[in-house]
Amino acid sequence: MKIFYAIQATGNGHIARAAEIMPYLKQYGDVDVFLSGSNNNLNYPLPTKFRSKGVSLYYNNKGSLDYGKIFKEFSLFRVWKEAKQLPVEKYDIVLNDFESITSLSCRLKGVPSVNFGHQASFYSPNTPMSPKWDVFGRLILKYYAPATTYVGLHFKRYDSFIFNPIIKQDILEANPINKGHITVYLSHYSDEAVSAQLKKIKNVRFEVFSKKVKTPVNDGNITYIPIGGNAFNKSMISCQGMITGAGFETPAEALFLGKKLICTPIQGQYEQLCNAEAIKQFNVPIVKKIDDNFTNIVDGWLNGPNPKKLVLTHSTADIVEYAVGVAKGLKPDSERTKPVKDLKGCAV
Repeated sequence: MKIFYAIQATGNGHIARAAEIMPYLKQYGDVDVFLSGSNNNLNYPLPTKFRSKGVSLYYNNKGSLDYGKIFKEFSLFRVWKEAKQLPVEKYDIVLNDFESITSLSCRLKGVPSVNFGHQASFYSPNTPMSPKWDVFGRLILKYYAPATTYVGLHFKRYDSFIFNPIIKQDILEANPINKGHITVYLSHYSDEAVSAQLKKIKNVRFEVFSKKVKTPVNDGNITYIPIGGNAFNKSMISCQGMITGAGFETPAEALFLGKKLICTPIQGQYEQLCNAEAIKQFNVPIVKKIDDNFTNIVDGWLNGPNPKKLVLTHSTADIVEYAVGVAKGLKPDSERTKPVKDLKGCAV
């Protein structure tokens, strides 16, 4: 069986998840990967056959989306041309992790596909959403990468087609310890903006993962560490707590390890605001921005209780088996007359 696996390569979460899924996916056939997007810092050995700039997200230094750069890099003509050229019709199944060009290609050619990933969970009315009404954000979640059907991942199983996060094997097998430091991963902030506040907290050590440094750099109570490799996993496994964005993979791993957690959503990214609502259910403080009040927030947080721990109900093998089974049951739009069935015979 030939499998086309499209991955949104903006940010690191989708790529890290794909690397974890890949060994299981290869058990069902030959896999060709389409990486779309250019704003990430990871280099996993994926079987990449197709590449594209895609539609990448960029951030300014203050924790918000840089819409000017996003639209400057976007080309509707290029997206349309690439969608026409992608040979999705030559594959037995198409799995799409929130990638718009593949979605468009499948619609143009009548090829069925499965939207498989975190964003797919937002097609359920039961998934937590931000109370802040954001028409553009909701449209992006619904229409950026529509598919024939959906297999979602989220912090809890809000619906029958939603499963728990896929946790990296290194994290699954880890024995968490507490060496007293705080792991910080805030890729949507500059190092300078983060360090200006962290340096005020004299009695705490911070390990800040940075896009700028090439080797670890010590600066007072802060150690800057390059993103990539095993250093991040080691830091998280041995930390007292973690400060990060309201993405999906990293908060999920911290919650699985039972670590203290603070999340600060990327301003203007609706998905992260929705994630924050789900993360609140684990008793995690949500901070709108890193400012002069951050010192007081961290002090109270360190002296407070740990969050609720994330519990996994399905293994990665189970989730991949389900997604492949759903994809194999799909037929072209012109032939599809019955609802897709999951592996247990329940309608999706």
